Amino acid sequence: MTDDLQNTVDFSATDAALGYFYQARLALLSSLQRLSKDAVFAVYLETLDDVVFDNDGSPLELLQLKHHREHLGNLTNASPDLWKSLRIWMAGRANGDIPLDSHLYLITTSSVSSGSTASYLMLNERNEAEAVKRLQETAATSTNQTNEPAYNLFRNLSPKEHAALASSIVIFPNTPDIADVHESLRVEARHAVRRNHLDSFLSRLEGWWYKRVVEQLISPNTSPILSAEIESKIDSLRDQFKEDSLPVDRDILDAEVDAEIYESAVFVQQVKLTGIGTKRIFAAIRDYYRAFEQRSRWVREDLLLIGELDDYEQLLREEWELQFDRLSDELGEAAAEDAKREAARKIYAWVEDSSFPIRPQVQHPSMTRGSFHILADSLRVGWHPEFMHRLQRVLEPQGVL
Repeated sequence: MTDDLQNTVDFSATDAALGYFYQARLALLSSLQRLSKDAVFAVYLETLDDVVFDNDGSPLELLQLKHHREHLGNLTNASPDLWKSLRIWMAGRANGDIPLDSHLYLITTSSVSSGSTASYLMLNERNEAEAVKRLQETAATSTNQTNEPAYNLFRNLSPKEHAALASSIVIFPNTPDIADVHESLRVEARHAVRRNHLDSFLSRLEGWWYKRVVEQLISPNTSPILSAEIESKIDSLRDQFKEDSLPVDRDILDAEVDAEIYESAVFVQQVKLTGIGTKRIFAAIRDYYRAFEQRSRWVREDLLLIGELDDYEQLLREEWELQFDRLSDELGEAAAEDAKREAARKIYAWVEDSSFPIRPQVQHPSMTRGSFHILADSLRVGWHPEFMHRLQRVLEPQGVL
């Protein structure tokens, strides 16, 4: 494959991918704008059109979305963007899939020249009769083979059908591109959380949205995305960014963990000293992974207060010391190995049952258990009464200590 052909393929793939992301992101923006007006609706993607809004008893709103990386494009009279949209709408109206009272929106990042067909179908200064005249002229004279199926459909419409079609269409040119839509999303979400948490909030909302969109696309039986569902998700996320809470992210909780990676980790050796079974050892690895990844994300996103994590680890260590010292005192210095291991299992069972949230509403138990394992990995806590001595024997030959 030549470099020129490779570049052409890459650009084509990029444009297609950006187009799909643009559809999803603009659908979310439009949903948030409707929610701000207390609208009740359902959202469909890639059904009758790119995006469809069913507005609780009102006519359907069908959105054709056209994204171009450069804003140099122009929606001319013979533009494939314009005629492809018309073809979809005309065919849908003809076969009954698209109700005749539906509102048809062409939303494009391209510009529209004064006096063009599209300029007469915009929201303001409309002239539907002139738009129909220009469409008729183009369908009769244009030699654009790409548009020919649409030209045929349009030529076969009656004058009354021409007028009805034009009255249903609104064209929105020069709309924000995919990057600018993100800024518009920030504006819509601004009042949901504090300013310094806005990007973190929005990244989680978009992550949920894209997953929900994919669910709808891959299964024809998946229900539409309801306005109540979006509102519920926003409320749930908002609660996670309050002063007494932190987000615990689903992608981290659902991640597949490769236990072999952690086989030689200090915290795993700590757990093995207790003599517990392999399933509980895997649970320890999973909790460590979850807490480590989530805490790292909190730090990267500046969601923690200065010194908050240090204070939290100090609390965990003090609580551990009470349990560890109590059982050590009960054992005495001459305890047999079986008694020591039994004490280690009791301390570890206490860890598994512990709930010390870093903030009152961070209730997922993995965050507490995993944080204990993070401390155990640095030998600041341990389960076996002689964990420091035992781990020196186990880990020194491996160069860990």
